[in-house]
Amino acid sequence: MTGEPLRVGLVGLGVISRFYIAALRTVPGMSLAAVCDRDPGVLAADRSGAPGYTDHVRMLDEAGLDALAVTAPNDTHARICADALDRGVAVCVEKPLALDLAQGEPLRALARARDTVLFTAFHRRYNSEVARLRGELAGRRVEEMTVRYLERIEEHAGTDTWYLDPGRCGGGCVADNGPNAFDLVEFLLGPAEVTAARVDRDAAGTDRRADVELRAGGARVRVLLDWSHPGECKEVEVRTADGAVLTADMLAGRPGFKESLWHEYEGVLTEFGRRVRGGRVDDAGGPSALRLVGDTYRRAAVGGEQAREGVG
Repeated sequence: MTGEPLRVGLVGLGVISRFYIAALRTVPGMSLAAVCDRDPGVLAADRSGAPGYTDHVRMLDEAGLDALAVTAPNDTHARICADALDRGVAVCVEKPLALDLAQGEPLRALARARDTVLFTAFHRRYNSEVARLRGELAGRRVEEMTVRYLERIEEHAGTDTWYLDPGRCGGGCVADNGPNAFDLVEFLLGPAEVTAARVDRDAAGTDRRADVELRAGGARVRVLLDWSHPGECKEVEVRTADGAVLTADMLAGRPGFKESLWHEYEGVLTEFGRRVRGGRVDDAGGPSALRLVGDTYRRAAVGGEQAREGVG
């Protein structure tokens, strides 16, 4: 790479895209070169000032991109990422990397074959409270950890109704919020394994709640996911061997709706830029999160710990 700013294209102008657009204005060494959305009406309403496309392949072929940010619905991730990687365009993709590990692993292999960066955007890694907690855990042995990822999805999805379509989302709270929660476990403790799970679905088949038990770094871990929770709670609680109880409230100090995401996505794109310029192609985080999502669904099914209820 030269010293010129990375020309970044953005696919998907839904609820998360504004955080990428804002970060691309502030993160050094990057510029928004083009945007893409399949809906002409959404594209017409875009105020980013970048050239617009309704076809991501045409954008990849015409816009002279160095990198692509993918914020489109989950069921499109695999195809869009593959099209970019095939052209040698680095990819930053919203979690989940793909709908499942069977889609995700070939993308990782393609990135290696093309020597092109494929990076999954786990934005909570860059939360200031998570960074503080990680520093406090240095040198300590963790015995127990609980991650709570609770919200009412209808309040967060906005016009992105695909979140509530299990086929497009990949499931529900486990498929979409699970990757962030599971990645936090591995970010703080190292490799994790699912040991037990309960998944509760609504009448449409969307999982609305999940209670997942894991082991990571010798610690017992519990991940609680809820898409029917009044309000919002995103927090990590840790008990260490020396008796300390340490917490990270990821919303602390940022009470506005989705306010914490502004600084987190600056962190995402800063790290993505480092990887592109440094040639750090491999990223195990995306596939690992997909593995834990799949294991959660399998554990719940095998153990009979699934329920259907009239929530949501």
